[in-house]
Amino acid sequence: MAADAWAAGSVFLEKWLVNSGLIGEVHMSIKKIAEKAGVSISTVSRILNRPDYKCSVPGLREKVWDLAMEMNYVPNEAARNLKKGTLAKESRVWFINVLMTRTDESRTDPFFTELLRVVESEIHEHNCILSKVWYMPLFSDDRKCRRENLDQIIQRMYTETEGKQDGLIIIGRCNPEALKKINRKYRSVVSVNRNSTNYEVDEVLCDGRKIASMAVEHLISLGHRNIGYVGSCRNEERYAGYVDTLKRNGLDLIPEYVVETDQTEKEGYEAMERLLKSEDCPTGIYCANDISAVGILKYLGRCRNLYFTPSVIASDDIEEAQFTKPMLTTVGLPKKEMGKFALYLLLDRMKGGHNGVVRMELAGHLMVRNSCSHVEDCCWSDYII
Repeated sequence: MAADAWAAGSVFLEKWLVNSGLIGEVHMSIKKIAEKAGVSISTVSRILNRPDYKCSVPGLREKVWDLAMEMNYVPNEAARNLKKGTLAKESRVWFINVLMTRTDESRTDPFFTELLRVVESEIHEHNCILSKVWYMPLFSDDRKCRRENLDQIIQRMYTETEGKQDGLIIIGRCNPEALKKINRKYRSVVSVNRNSTNYEVDEVLCDGRKIASMAVEHLISLGHRNIGYVGSCRNEERYAGYVDTLKRNGLDLIPEYVVETDQTEKEGYEAMERLLKSEDCPTGIYCANDISAVGILKYLGRCRNLYFTPSVIASDDIEEAQFTKPMLTTVGLPKKEMGKFALYLLLDRMKGGHNGVVRMELAGHLMVRNSCSHVEDCCWSDYII
């Protein structure tokens, strides 16, 4: 009798979960996602479980994750816990949202896209449910944040989740005022970024000043004294680190060597064109991010009549940095660890493990490749991508 009652209760709970829309179909499987995506089960499994898996079909990764969220796909262990009606904190299913603040259809920084892949896989691996991903660069633009009704935008986002919003991971810089409002709406927020939130919310970061210092010090060690900068200057710790390192080494900050951009490949390309057309060009250039450096190298690849080529170094270590020619020297950020610790902090806060704001700082590491040379060797080399 007890067994029959338990079985009946399980069936009832399962039907209630489906009818309530909490998890869609409890038995929604990778197979059904594969059918809708038009790919194999193994491909879907790799996309959902391996952040380093490289899709040969453009846009396939995004399509699979969109389908998984649309179908309310639940990892096996999470589905079992929901079906059992387990209420213990350690076995509860958590609904996680992600806010991307530096990426949209027109502006893409591969670093944040690669970091999102890690976070997606960590969420899946820990039997949580990724219920919503927003791409909203508005939140990283201070001027737009001052003009927009942030409370209304945040409330609309919150409503879109239909109650599935236990925690939020913010990937990329967020305007301070917007961050405060988001934190008041969500009780559990973690920021993953290259700059600090000044202890507004839990955060995992690589200190931008230290990252920049490591890059600029490498150029200085190669004899460079005229060092330029390409990237954002407003609210950017990497620019501050560039300036600090020059001062610390008794080097002048030359305004003509600084090109402020929104840190895209196109603007990196245009920045190099501008620097080379000036009367005096820096022998070394620090780019705030890798994708800007990719643009610089592409421009240099077109200019085969230069009497010298500058050394180029950047930050992030995106996948593409290993395939430029010459291969890009950069300061790598530990994306896997950043994603892993972000979810760890979020889960710990949601489970009541800590109340105070926690800051977890990870170190970058210099990846010496071929795009930097000694200042005396600034002669033409074969720049092709």
